[in-house]
Amino acid sequence: MIQPPVDPNIEHRLNEKLPLRDDTHFASGKIAAFQYTTVAIFLFLISGFWRLQVLNPQIYDERAMQNSIKSVPILAPRGRVLDRDGRVIVDNHLSFTLWLARENLKEAHLKPIADGLDLDYDDLYARVQKAKGQPKYVPLKIKADLTPADLSFIDSHRDFFPEMEVIQRKSRLYPQNGMLAHVIGYTGEISEQELDLPEFAKYKSGDVIGKFGIEREYNSTLMGVDGQRQVIVDNRGQVREVLAEKPFVPGKDLQLTIDLDLQAVAELAMEGKNGAVVALDPNTGEVLAMVSRPAFDPNKFAERVKSKDWKELLDNPDHPLMNKAIQAQQAPGSTFKPFVALAGLESGSIDDQYNVHCAGGVSLYGHYYHCWLKGGHGNVALHAGIVHSCDSYFYTIGNKMGIDNIAYYADLAGFGHASGIDLPQEKDGIVPSPQWKLRNYREKWWAGETPSVAIGQGALTVTPLQLARGIGGLAIGGVWHHPHLLKALDQTDKPAEWSLNPDNVKDVVDGMYGVVNEWGTGVAAQLPGIEVCGKTGSAQLASNDYVKGAGAGHAKDLRDNAWFEGFAPRNHPEIVVVALFEHGVHGQYAAPIVRDVIKAYFDKKARRTLLEQQQTSMSAKLPSLGNSLTPAPPATPAPAVSDYDLVEKSKIQSDVPEGLPPLPKPLPEAKTPAPPIPGPGPAPKKPAAKN
Repeated sequence: MIQPPVDPNIEHRLNEKLPLRDDTHFASGKIAAFQYTTVAIFLFLISGFWRLQVLNPQIYDERAMQNSIKSVPILAPRGRVLDRDGRVIVDNHLSFTLWLARENLKEAHLKPIADGLDLDYDDLYARVQKAKGQPKYVPLKIKADLTPADLSFIDSHRDFFPEMEVIQRKSRLYPQNGMLAHVIGYTGEISEQELDLPEFAKYKSGDVIGKFGIEREYNSTLMGVDGQRQVIVDNRGQVREVLAEKPFVPGKDLQLTIDLDLQAVAELAMEGKNGAVVALDPNTGEVLAMVSRPAFDPNKFAERVKSKDWKELLDNPDHPLMNKAIQAQQAPGSTFKPFVALAGLESGSIDDQYNVHCAGGVSLYGHYYHCWLKGGHGNVALHAGIVHSCDSYFYTIGNKMGIDNIAYYADLAGFGHASGIDLPQEKDGIVPSPQWKLRNYREKWWAGETPSVAIGQGALTVTPLQLARGIGGLAIGGVWHHPHLLKALDQTDKPAEWSLNPDNVKDVVDGMYGVVNEWGTGVAAQLPGIEVCGKTGSAQLASNDYVKGAGAGHAKDLRDNAWFEGFAPRNHPEIVVVALFEHGVHGQYAAPIVRDVIKAYFDKKARRTLLEQQQTSMSAKLPSLGNSLTPAPPATPAPAVSDYDLVEKSKIQSDVPEGLPPLPKPLPEAKTPAPPIPGPGPAPKKPAAKN
């Protein structure tokens, strides 16, 4: 076997490259990197330990405690709302509210929570996203007034959804059937838009505030201050111990001027009708009753109204959310005639003997203005003009005195601007004048427009509250107090006063007395033993030709509005009531509403007087006991809600049956014959009253 030749230099070449295990530079770099990394990690851990244990131990202790200690809000109840006699109108009831603890919240849980509690998932998700800008410890309220089914779901799923927390609170409890709904208003969760308003700067998302009516007007008084409770919870969120508690401060009670007895009568009188009723004390401006129909149930708004209920209210053509007592701006019709008569007398344009011949209308400026009585009233002076509501008479005197005088005295009585009542969103109404027309339409005032205003039509609009305040101030001689609902209201504003001629006031008041008691247009308001004064009104919404051309379905909505304004007694009035009966056609059908409220007032006054006499008599029979047993002021004998027996319900309903009812007959006690109408012509027979 032949051996290959051996290279003499091979040993030298092998010795030039040493084995890796003998190369000391191979691992030195990696070892150094590992050592430096290890040192850096230890230094980082040591520095963290230093910060945790030496520099800031309290901060981290508090964070650790937050995992076991929670702050739970204690919600303060709102103050109650009482009537003038101290009876409760709005109270609170115990309810349960669900909150989500956001530090434990998992978004994956939102869908099953929404499904189990019948909540809108998209809405719940959006609310959670909005709350992300707040600190984690601030809980999120998601549902109030939990039902038994909701509570069962929460209790059975607490282990699965530990973020759910139930808190007791007192929710609003409003009267049923919409009673006083527009006066009291309702509460609701504050909206994003309201959070941007200066008046709500101190509130946060989720707070319940007043949204409408008295609840909104006196929200800061009715709202309390929430308390807080610190508790220890376990890993499932169950409360194990209460550490500390800061009590809540409840809201203050609010006493209104509303009389529940009169309110109940007014509500019952408006049953089945649309419109408004306002009752005032003309000597103080206190609102004794206020009704707006149709109404709504404020209990549905107590926390968060359902979208279905909200849409139903908005789509209702009768506008149930409108407080028609202060927001319905309608032509007053013939209820405005007493103010026109007063303006004519005060301006010297006429006197009480000024005569107008009514032959069924009057021609002015080339136009024939019809009176409501086709055959006419004959020769009419002031008293008969008011009693029989002669349009021709008021066309003539309105044209004689001019629009400036009418506008001046209308403004004096409070028309054309808000009364200042302590309710939000009151409307102003309109008193037309040359300046008003130029400002709004850039047109001059034509003299032919004045006669329509003189009978309460044309561009003239008022609210029921303005009409009640206006006629009340006229009746007491020229003092117009500001209407208010808060009984303890400190009225810094002085009433509007004007030195009216007492003889002129007497002439107008006597005419309004004749409307009710001398076979005038308001005989339906008669009350035995009570000198009721009043004035009917029938205000057109559209011309007769237009109504005739409208279809049967629309004609009903275009029928005239019926008004009645009344006060009693004739001398030194104690109460004034105004009723607006929408589409009631004739003022006679609004008169029974006013009659029943006035009757309720004087019936209650008589009961109180009788009770005081009985107590005085009893005290006189016990002289030996001395003054120590002097009886306290009498408590209100009325029941907790109202005195429904003051109203004969069947009588009210018979006054306004379906369609056009028969005209109300005068009471048997009213036997005063109609006085002869001044003037050379014979007194007309008793006409079928319209206005």
